[in-house]
Amino acid sequence: MKDNNKELVINWHITEVCNYDCQYCFAKWEEHAPREEVCRDAASSRALLGELSAFFSPDNPDNPLHSSLQWGNIRLNIAGGEPMLHDSHFYRVIEQAAELGMKVSIITNGSYLNTKSVSRIAPYLSWLGISIDSSLPTSNRIIGRSNVRGTQLDLKRMPELLNLARSINPDLRIKINTVVNSENHKEDFHPLIEALSPDKWKIFKVLPIINRNLQIHDHDYEEIVLRHSFFKQIMYPENNEEMRESYIMIDPKGRFFQNGEANLPDNYRYSQPIHEAGAKQAFSQIRFSSRKFDSRYRTI
Repeated sequence: MKDNNKELVINWHITEVCNYDCQYCFAKWEEHAPREEVCRDAASSRALLGELSAFFSPDNPDNPLHSSLQWGNIRLNIAGGEPMLHDSHFYRVIEQAAELGMKVSIITNGSYLNTKSVSRIAPYLSWLGISIDSSLPTSNRIIGRSNVRGTQLDLKRMPELLNLARSINPDLRIKINTVVNSENHKEDFHPLIEALSPDKWKIFKVLPIINRNLQIHDHDYEEIVLRHSFFKQIMYPENNEEMRESYIMIDPKGRFFQNGEANLPDNYRYSQPIHEAGAKQAFSQIRFSSRKFDSRYRTI
């Protein structure tokens, strides 16, 4: 029996291009070129979204997750890189997904959020996610959360923009993503989280995929979670093991992929392109843990 309050979340990284250079970013793919990004072609992106909509429909008994999971709707989470760098392609994908009846969310570094862009996207979104790893300029510089000119996210303006988004769409919920690493694990996030007042705060332990420059021990990660227990009602910690095989992820070429594959050249396992092979065949080519997925995407 399907649960109408449960979402099946699909994460499409439409690009790996970004104006920031975070040291631990995992969104980098083998032999990727911007011209190969599916989102750049309206017909291909529509075909991909159509495959996802049909295959992951709550009413499709042929989906292999149907027997172990129950969900009432699909949410397409658009990520990057920085997805808002793509401007017209980014907005078109949002509109295409909405036309197919999907709920839509995004995860952005926030640097392209302004009055105009927030006003345009807020009506379409169920979740607006922002990646914020520190409120300290020095830490953001070391992590790589600044552009080539050294400009960082204006956190002082963010509460105003989030209030605007909520006024446009009262059903919109806000999520903050924070990657805990050796540079920020001792930071006090209480003032920042109180100012932004998110509905969800996800705290990830940095993944040792790209390099180990900012790696931390488990006890450092556990300590920052414990220190911020005041926010336990909205805080969702995820360590490395919980992340592995628990996300439905699509790369810029339109392929399902899964990380944590140490025996493969770039630690990823890829499927065939969804818009070419079809979602059913492509999804059968990756590993996925419905148990981990179900425990992570719990309703709040």
